[in-house]
Amino acid sequence: MKVTVLQTDTQWAQPISNQEDVHKLLDTAEKSELYVLPEMWATGFVTSPENIAEDYTSDSSLQWMKTTAGERQCAICGSLSVFTHEKKYVNRQYFVLPDGSFYCYDKHHLFTYGGEDRCYSAGNKRIVAQYKGVRFLLQTCYDLRFPVWMRNTGDYDAIILVANWPESRLNAWQTLTRARAIENQCYVIAANRTGIDPTCQYGGSSAIIDPYGRVMAEAETDKVQTITADIDMARLQAFREKFPVLNDRDAFEL
Repeated sequence: MKVTVLQTDTQWAQPISNQEDVHKLLDTAEKSELYVLPEMWATGFVTSPENIAEDYTSDSSLQWMKTTAGERQCAICGSLSVFTHEKKYVNRQYFVLPDGSFYCYDKHHLFTYGGEDRCYSAGNKRIVAQYKGVRFLLQTCYDLRFPVWMRNTGDYDAIILVANWPESRLNAWQTLTRARAIENQCYVIAANRTGIDPTCQYGGSSAIIDPYGRVMAEAETDKVQTITADIDMARLQAFREKFPVLNDRDAFEL
């Protein structure tokens, strides 16, 4: 499966403009079966979502994802700030299929250091999206620091990690994305943003990493760009059979 990460410079609280920017970036990207966008790609990382988060009844960015996935016959993944039918805010990652149906994952580890927990509600369920024979664990930004939550129990083949990760902690980003690939014997598709918002400068360095922890494709730190790589399920299965590390994992319950 060919996968492309879209590393964007998100305009603050401008969903329509960000949709247009992503559309243009898609036109320059390689034709792929899956495109992955960063965390809160339509607004930037808003910790005070009132009047910025999109209401579930009129979510133009989710509708854009559905329309684009249908037109291009691909899957599209990325997170949005959403005001739900339960009258709460969530950082919701959508994995949208070509027919308009979708999986969604609400970020479990809210970034308390940045105040995300003050307005958002944490999700409590791991979500694995299935598409064209590949199982994708959906994870968001701060989740990367918590390996127990991401531990492969034999239920997925790749991690999709969407993020707004700062440049000041870029070493942690690079180290942990590779570690998650190695310890879980899986691909990691890590989509970060670049640029600056009112509170932070972001580190870019989006990457697609193979199960050995080797970087297959990596973006620059300060550039809007796309990166593409192939997920080879036969190669993954052969590696897991030859070197069955996951068979010796510790058992635990969350």
